[in-house]
Amino acid sequence: MRSRAGLVLVALAVFLAALSPLLRWYAFPRLAKIPAGQYQEMVLEAKPATLLDYGTLQAKKVEKVTIVQTLKGNVEESERIERTAGRDVVVWDSLSYIQGPDGAMVSQIPERYIFDAHTQEPVHATGESVDGDAVRREGIEFKWPFLTEKRDYVYFDAQARTSAPIHYKGTRQFRGLEVYYFEQTIPWTKVPYPKRMPIPGIDATTLEKQTGTTRWYTTKRMFWVEPVTGAPVNGEEIHREELRGGSLLGGRDKVTAFAGHVKMRPDYVDSTVELVTSQRGTVLLLTSYLPWGFLAGGAGLLALALWLEARGRRPDPAGGAPAAEPLRV
Repeated sequence: MRSRAGLVLVALAVFLAALSPLLRWYAFPRLAKIPAGQYQEMVLEAKPATLLDYGTLQAKKVEKVTIVQTLKGNVEESERIERTAGRDVVVWDSLSYIQGPDGAMVSQIPERYIFDAHTQEPVHATGESVDGDAVRREGIEFKWPFLTEKRDYVYFDAQARTSAPIHYKGTRQFRGLEVYYFEQTIPWTKVPYPKRMPIPGIDATTLEKQTGTTRWYTTKRMFWVEPVTGAPVNGEEIHREELRGGSLLGGRDKVTAFAGHVKMRPDYVDSTVELVTSQRGTVLLLTSYLPWGFLAGGAGLLALALWLEARGRRPDPAGGAPAAEPLRV
């Protein structure tokens, strides 16, 4: 390489070619993370639904049941856990608040979900809980990892306090986005009562022990996940709960406590799609646009350097061969 310009171009080409995989495989896993202070609210509805009237203990058809779900990042707890965990941690304090058609509370279940800010894998620390009960999660909850793969994942079920596979069922189009569709079915399972329930004169924390009446639950859970960000843009559940046996039911074998097809309210679907679309561009910048751009730029600079070198070595056709100097005596 004779020309100085050619050497500079080769150096830049090598730099860009080296930067491309470095950005994708080193920088991205460290830069992409869930912010510790994130706040999110979601409203879901079952329209119509079957709901137990806890005053009469009779199941009734109602116009709708509303579930308000909030996720609030607990920055103080994140920083506390990070000091001993040695990695970036997010703590989400969530609340699922269920209300009937009259706006009265049916139940509410708080959770504390602790996970790795980069991979979304659970981090086991003091405070990890569902409805005040300590749990040890396995698998994901609420969010899939960045760059979600076409495979099954393990998903934590807060009602049953256990984890089970959630199955990849194919790629679909949703509101202009390519999404991965996942399904999980939880068979009929005996589950604890929520600690906050509108049961007159009965403490929900000791309801089963006092009456012998057990609570059972089954659901088909469905998620449409944008794979670049790992964020669900839509979620639904075909959900059923029953109370079975015991003295509370007055001799009946079972009664439906809740049944309905729970869906995200359309305005929240719209806002979620808008938010995920904007975040998707940032992730693609680090995983695709910049790495491939640097690689293409490096190849272009290398080709330019080789062209300049070849041009500098080419003889001048107009001047012909250089004339021999006269012999001096």
